Amino acid sequence: MSSIHPMTKLRLRRPFSSSSHSHHFQFRYDTQNVKPKDPISEDNKLEEAIDVLCQQKRVKEAVELLHRIDHRPSARVYSTLIAACVRQRALELGRRVHAHTKASNFVPGIFVSNRLLDMYAKCGSLVDAQMLFDEMGHRDLCSWNTMIAGYAKLGRLEEARKLFDEMPHRDNFSWNAAISGYVSHDRPQEALELFRVMQKHERSNSNKFTLSSALAASAAIPCLRLGKEIHGYLIRTELNLDQVVWSALLDLYGKCGSLDEARGIFDQIGDKDVVSWTTMIHTCFEDGRREEGFSLFKDLMLSGVRPNEYTFAGVLNACVDHAAEHLGKEVHGYMMRVGYDPCSFALSALVHMYSKCGNTKVARRVFNQMPQPDLVSWTSLIVGYAQNGQPDEALHFFELLLQSGIKPDQITFVGVLLACTHAGLVDKGLEYFHSIKEKHGLMHTADHYACVIDLLARSGRFKEAENIIDNMPIKPDKFLWASLLGGCRIHGNLELAKRAAKALYEIEPENPGTYITLANIYANAGLWTEVAKVRKDMDNRGIVKNPGKSWIEIKRQVHVFLVGDTSHPKTSDIHEFLGELSKKMKEEGYVPDTNFVLHDVEEEQKEQNLVYHSEKLAVAFGIISTPPGTTIKVFKNLRTCVDCHTAIKYISKIVQRKIIVRDSNRFHCFEDGGCSCKDYW
Repeated sequence: MSSIHPMTKLRLRRPFSSSSHSHHFQFRYDTQNVKPKDPISEDNKLEEAIDVLCQQKRVKEAVELLHRIDHRPSARVYSTLIAACVRQRALELGRRVHAHTKASNFVPGIFVSNRLLDMYAKCGSLVDAQMLFDEMGHRDLCSWNTMIAGYAKLGRLEEARKLFDEMPHRDNFSWNAAISGYVSHDRPQEALELFRVMQKHERSNSNKFTLSSALAASAAIPCLRLGKEIHGYLIRTELNLDQVVWSALLDLYGKCGSLDEARGIFDQIGDKDVVSWTTMIHTCFEDGRREEGFSLFKDLMLSGVRPNEYTFAGVLNACVDHAAEHLGKEVHGYMMRVGYDPCSFALSALVHMYSKCGNTKVARRVFNQMPQPDLVSWTSLIVGYAQNGQPDEALHFFELLLQSGIKPDQITFVGVLLACTHAGLVDKGLEYFHSIKEKHGLMHTADHYACVIDLLARSGRFKEAENIIDNMPIKPDKFLWASLLGGCRIHGNLELAKRAAKALYEIEPENPGTYITLANIYANAGLWTEVAKVRKDMDNRGIVKNPGKSWIEIKRQVHVFLVGDTSHPKTSDIHEFLGELSKKMKEEGYVPDTNFVLHDVEEEQKEQNLVYHSEKLAVAFGIISTPPGTTIKVFKNLRTCVDCHTAIKYISKIVQRKIIVRDSNRFHCFEDGGCSCKDYW
């Protein structure tokens, strides 16, 4: 029994008044009414105090009180403290509790030992967990399962499997922990192998958790046959399926490309949650069924189920892929109405969507609303400015990014190099290129090399470009060679064009773009025999040029035009308007660039061929279908040709319109006879 000052009494008070100070335990010494102290009673009060402190999440104070208890604490006290440490992931405090059990000569039973194991595993200290596990004289299923789940969660699958194989008995949790561990860490084949072993195990019955993991593994491979086998098992055993299993089935059929079956599963789900809705919507977009995806999203908005940030991000990314800014604006409006977390990555998706759709003004406005923009948002804005002919803004925001303390990644530097390329800032671009490794400690990627070759080739600095290609540590990819070939087209470098084309033929022999560009280079040099050889080679290989296609959205309806297209109901009006424009353009000094048109037709026919390029048809339709002053926005699947680029500059001045053309390479903003790319594309 401990000695206590004879004139002192320790009182523990627990006042719970409305005062803000009433929630703190206070100890005070009272020198009046002195009575002999009952140690057991005092220890009981301390144990009660520990309970209350743990409930109030004041774990550190609770652990400190543990050392005031004179006798050996009960198993309940230790269990309460350990559970509180688990909830707050307080590893060091948990270690102190464990150390106290040893110092007090407390012999933990299996329950407290398992609590300690769980604490160490969930706090990520598997070294401590393994030491305790090895010291335990008696282990039950919970002990083994805790260790297996702990190792599996951290991706230490070999250790998890070793314990799994060694354990004397297994239950469904054991199998689930091992199988889900393989699935979570992208080892679906091993997950399915273990699932098959489980099915053969006579005392093990697959439950919903196991089957969900097996379905996820089948989706990850992807293997529709195995997934269907599991689906069949679910039907035969008549398991009561929950949302997790339904979502796993939905994901399986979606990732295996069976969209109709995925939709069938979705329609069977009675009480659809946001995960089911999101999975089905994203599956439609991934399969190219754009209208169905957007329609489902509208159904979701009417269903009463609130979309989450994954839903918003997926739909906004689909708007980017389909250049559907008006739909992105609708999603943005809905987000404003229902409210959203200003730190959500859905806002990053908004910045990305507006940037990719050429609306950098709104992209920046959304960016400015973010209290702490993440790297994705910074990069989206930088790349957006670069692709929209605003390189100064792109580089300005890159410098702001550096000042913010956020470290740029390799993708950020792609945007920076694009900005330098589109602005013709060759030396500045080279400086940034070298800083990637020397200043920021990042490795150069294939995209970085493609950008810097594009930068050098466009400016005619071919010797420097070749030097980089010949000495780069990674193999040049198709984008690099295509960039080099594009530069050769601008400057008429025949020899280097042959080298680039040869490399591209080896990488992607069926790509018509290489043949067309090389033929154009020969045509521009007047080497029509070489042009004929390229065309013959294409014919022999069965390679057909991808048709130029442009589209414009008017009153929420998309109008698509092909070169020489006469299928549109307004064709006669479009052609008549283009005829009038052609006369005005020539009066202003426009001369059709017929260098790349077939040489074996009359000059007048060459000009006619140029008039009906798809982007000119789309621009003309946009002008005659909208009020004066309306901005025209056209999208094209290929790189816009030199003549169309020149012509649209004239058109923008004649009709006094801002005309935006997004081709396969970048945005071109035509206004008052000029283009944002400064003729550098």
